[in-house]
Amino acid sequence: MDLEKIMIELEKKNPGQPEFLQAVKEVLESIEDVIKENPKYQAANIIDRIVEPDRVITFKVEWLDDKGNVNVNRGYRVQFNNAIGPYKGGLRFHPSVTLGGLKFLGFEQTFKNSLTTLPMGGAKGGSDFNPKGKSNAEIMRFCHAFMAELYRYIGPDTDIPAGDIGVGGREIGYMYGMYKKIVNTHNGVFTGKGRNWGGSLIRPEATGFGTVYFAEEMLKTRGETLKGKIVAVSGFGNVSWGSVIKATQLGAKVVTISGPDGYVYDPDGISGDKIDYLLELRASNQDIVKPYADQYPNAKFVEGRRPWEVKCDIALPCAIQNELNGTDAQNLVNNGVLCVSEGANMPCTPEAMEVFLKAKILYAPGKASNAGGVATSGLEQTQNAMKLSWNAQEVEQKLHQIMVNIHEACVKYGKEPDGFVNYVKGANVAGFIKVADAMIDQGVI
Repeated sequence: MDLEKIMIELEKKNPGQPEFLQAVKEVLESIEDVIKENPKYQAANIIDRIVEPDRVITFKVEWLDDKGNVNVNRGYRVQFNNAIGPYKGGLRFHPSVTLGGLKFLGFEQTFKNSLTTLPMGGAKGGSDFNPKGKSNAEIMRFCHAFMAELYRYIGPDTDIPAGDIGVGGREIGYMYGMYKKIVNTHNGVFTGKGRNWGGSLIRPEATGFGTVYFAEEMLKTRGETLKGKIVAVSGFGNVSWGSVIKATQLGAKVVTISGPDGYVYDPDGISGDKIDYLLELRASNQDIVKPYADQYPNAKFVEGRRPWEVKCDIALPCAIQNELNGTDAQNLVNNGVLCVSEGANMPCTPEAMEVFLKAKILYAPGKASNAGGVATSGLEQTQNAMKLSWNAQEVEQKLHQIMVNIHEACVKYGKEPDGFVNYVKGANVAGFIKVADAMIDQGVI
């Protein structure tokens, strides 16, 4: 496999899509030896096939604001690969949404879903619509207009969307309501639904729970636990919230959260009513964390900076892609960080990953450590299909076991001769083999 040649050709086909190219390069570097050792993958031209989405759907979304003005946004659905199951992946509503960004997320989702061992393919979608500052009526009209186009391409055995940045229970409710009306079927096609109409318990917290569970498994390989550890978390959305809850339950002290305005350092730890305040802060629609420091006097707000300068044992980047760069990584290593578990999708830059791997700390890529969200979505699909509902304990037990299994797969394929586990390689190889073998089994269609 000529990696350089592949990337040159891929860049020609996908100009101006750096996140997608970054994600592909990371995977291909990890699986290079696997390709060389298994001629069947070269014979079936798996690489060229696996980096190309099955289809990219783009559509216009026209909607009326509260003043009666007509607005136009662009909607997308990237159905990347369904070799192991129906397409599965979130919808993101944010002004930064681009086709390249969604292709990156869909590509990552393919391998992440593979790691869960559940029968789910990879997809991603969304729009450049910004829900911030919009009324409920405006969001409802946009969601209805969005679904009036997307409904043609989704279904419980075809493509099952979920939430992502800018898409929570409210938005999913509006979209599912329109979908149900158009197709005249209550088939549970979305996940992340309301608890009283087909949703699963602990789904909002699941990604954060899974991120912490994965960190716990990594720490066990070195005889460590979360108890007494200092944890730095970025972001303050669902993933951060779930991470703070679970890390605190397991005996750690979380000392940071962050937003676009900067980060908050709370030496007393973020627990109890402070976790509840995170929910209030997020619901305020301001997208800033400074009010936390105003609410709790011992907390300090650091404007325009990221929390990776804070001394910690464990770092959980839970905000957005490429939020932690090489300098941040070196700061963490210099301050004695033991473990980094990604809660967001690709929050660490290639330079940061290189620093962590060189220092041989415990470092988990998002496709492994943040798979808890989509795993619980898969569990929601199962509950819908069986027409039953599990209690929170049952769902969490299944989620925990899935994260343990993902960790075992990463160790199996990522353990090096000196005993160090390269979780990046392990996750990429484990995810790739399952998808690639399924593609070969099904032939060229």
